[in-house]
Amino acid sequence: MHKREKKRGFESSLSLIAYFLRGSAGFFLLSMAFAALVSFLDMILPAMISFTVDSVIADKAPDLPASLLACLDAAGGIGRLRANPVLIAAAVMAVAFMAACFRFLFRYFNEVAAERFVKRMRDEIYAKILRLPYSWYGTNSTGDIIQRCTSDVETIKVFVSEQLTSLIRVIILIILAIYFMAGIDTKMTAAAAVFIPVVIGYSLFFYARIGDAFEKADEEESRLSAIAQENLTGVRVVRAFGREQYERDRFEKQNEYYTGFWIRLIIILTHNWVTGDIMTGLQYLLVNVMGAVFCVRGTLTAGQFIAFVSYNSLLIWPVRSLGRVISEMSKAGISVERLRYIMNAEEEKEPEEMLTPPMDADISFEHVSFRYEGDEKNALSDVTFTAKAGTTVGILGGTGSGKSTLMYLLEKLYPLGEGQGRILVGGTDLAKISTSYVRSQIGMVLQEPHLFSRSIAENIAITSDELGEEEVRRASTAADLTETVDRFPSGFDTFVGERGVTLSGGQKQRTAIAQMLIRKCPVMIFDDSLSAVDSETDARIRAALLRETAGATVFLISHRITTIMDADQIIVMERGRITQKGTHEELKAVPGLYREICDLQLPGGNRKGRKGDDNE
Repeated sequence: MHKREKKRGFESSLSLIAYFLRGSAGFFLLSMAFAALVSFLDMILPAMISFTVDSVIADKAPDLPASLLACLDAAGGIGRLRANPVLIAAAVMAVAFMAACFRFLFRYFNEVAAERFVKRMRDEIYAKILRLPYSWYGTNSTGDIIQRCTSDVETIKVFVSEQLTSLIRVIILIILAIYFMAGIDTKMTAAAAVFIPVVIGYSLFFYARIGDAFEKADEEESRLSAIAQENLTGVRVVRAFGREQYERDRFEKQNEYYTGFWIRLIIILTHNWVTGDIMTGLQYLLVNVMGAVFCVRGTLTAGQFIAFVSYNSLLIWPVRSLGRVISEMSKAGISVERLRYIMNAEEEKEPEEMLTPPMDADISFEHVSFRYEGDEKNALSDVTFTAKAGTTVGILGGTGSGKSTLMYLLEKLYPLGEGQGRILVGGTDLAKISTSYVRSQIGMVLQEPHLFSRSIAENIAITSDELGEEEVRRASTAADLTETVDRFPSGFDTFVGERGVTLSGGQKQRTAIAQMLIRKCPVMIFDDSLSAVDSETDARIRAALLRETAGATVFLISHRITTIMDADQIIVMERGRITQKGTHEELKAVPGLYREICDLQLPGGNRKGRKGDDNE
């Protein structure tokens, strides 16, 4: 992005439109040039008809510029045209053919420009969204983001390609029409022109009302899209709990609400266009009545009357179009502002120093405290511990104890602010290390992994195009996935539905584990990533992980004691604080949450926990 825009953002809607127009502005200008030529040729045809009626059919002396009279005389004069009317027809056809060619070129260049314009919009918005911080997605729903990237983009494209580019043609048509009409009769021209400010006036009146109504309708469509998106991606949950009717009712209720806003918008638009139809009808009626009266009085010839009515018909369309541009501008303005919100969102910041130290080093949390935006309580409070390089750290705690937050901070998904402590990697402050480098060196498997609509093999090897079948099978074997996949008819070529919907929870988790293991990162995080597999499979995967993660620093987050009991260090968290640290044997020997969970989960436990605790 341009330095000024990157530093200061887009200060206005026009600056954003100008930025999106890079690469297509030239084509738009070409289309406008051909539109101007079409407008000029459209104005010549009524003049030719007027000349034919008054000077060729009748005997009125031609009122033409000296240069045209000279050309006419050189071609044989009016007498030759009377004797060969086919020449006039040929001339009219030639002008019409030229206008058709220019109209084709106008449409061609306009469509090319429009597609280039919308492609750049999509590319830039998508690239921008990918650069936004993880926290931004927590405050903006997926449905609303999709709505901005599709419906709002299309609204802007239609306005720029169909309305704004026609504005030049409209202005040229109005100027030429009034010029030619004034050459025929000034009084009738004044009567026709007086409606122009009226059309502009009522268009401006509807401008604000249309904008407000469209903004509300757009917001409701975003909510409708969010409901649809949530239900399509969570269809398994909806079916499992038999909530189809409930979700259908919820969708229909929002759809009815959304439809109501559009009906209100349509009513406003209808009032706008009905007013325009009334004004157009009055203008057309006034011009025809005045023209008929002037013809009867003899101050206007039949040819002039025909030409004037033709010019007036040509004037009506651009005047109405000018009003439409004004009214449509309000809708486009809302869409531009919605996109400007995304384009002006603050991007994820890279540190100034951009250090890239070895990540196979000790990782230390020093007095780390953190609070999510909008929350009143800290997610973490004064957390301090060190994970020695090459060791395994187990993290145990109830829901909301801050286990995952620790790992989000380590991956720099959330930045630590001033006074919130430090995270050190080999003595280097994580805040000074390149964010992209950190994420390339840390592998993370979540409890609910996201798989893409590709084959199992492609999902496992998604981080690189150079990974072959051997590496895929090795990682799958370590994740205890190979035997399961081999039972599928298509094996590793089995297509995974959206978000992995065709796989079970355990299969998705094991696919994500293989996806992470294949990267061979020096730091690996397993965030409750074995919760959906049975105990026997859990044991086999942990045994394989001991071999595959040798030399790596591993963080194991789990509710299962069996998953973390072999860790070199175990951390117990409660309400964002570390309450216990040590090995399995050390923690089991002292009173506390860890021993109580051991009693609940391990054979021979007394199955009695602390009152009020909610741990698995």
